Amino acid sequence: MAHLQVQAINKVYKEHDVATNALAGVDFKMEKGEFTALFGPSGSGKTTLLNIIGGLDRPSAGKVWLSDQEITALNDSQLSRLRLFKVGFVFQAYNLIPVLTALENVEYILILQHVPRKERRERSIKILEQLGLGQLVNKKPTEMSGGQQQRVAVARAIVHLPELVLADEPTANLDSKTAHELMDMMHKLNQDQGITFLFSTHDPMVMEYAKRLVELKDGKITNDQVRN
Repeated sequence: MAHLQVQAINKVYKEHDVATNALAGVDFKMEKGEFTALFGPSGSGKTTLLNIIGGLDRPSAGKVWLSDQEITALNDSQLSRLRLFKVGFVFQAYNLIPVLTALENVEYILILQHVPRKERRERSIKILEQLGLGQLVNKKPTEMSGGQQQRVAVARAIVHLPELVLADEPTANLDSKTAHELMDMMHKLNQDQGITFLFSTHDPMVMEYAKRLVELKDGKITNDQVRN
């Protein structure tokens, strides 16, 4: 079985008795260690699909497996545990906790995992230094640039060594130089640590980095190509 498998996923939103198909029969697989970009216009269903894969949302129909575990069969408590140990998220809006420093934001997930204080601090400082953020460990989000905040968000997403990182439009709020630096960094993590990455994007630069491009349009996969 593939590392990640999405089978016949449908997602229907209803508002004022009007039904909208955000996803319509999506079938999708990824092997461990892939570096894949999911692209398509706004409203094509990219974020919805990532949220379902990561257990943040539930499909109207269909199934999702990660490492032979059926995500769509889990209850809320089990989904929280899955996200805590197996999945890392990089959100377009960063989602850092404003009252915490960079170091505290990164180690927060390790606190939830009950990692001892000394170990979690060492791991968090190490990952921040690897991402060129060693000088920002005691800075709060308001004291950082957008690019620095996004790199802290990446550090938080990978500090617990998840099996899968889901990145929703990770370069959307960044200038081109910072965006390239961020993609270089994530590509290196993919190569050195074998972390599987799935991006949603409409940024051509992000697509250049991807080894596989999956096009989503009107809630359906319309193209899927692996690049050399």
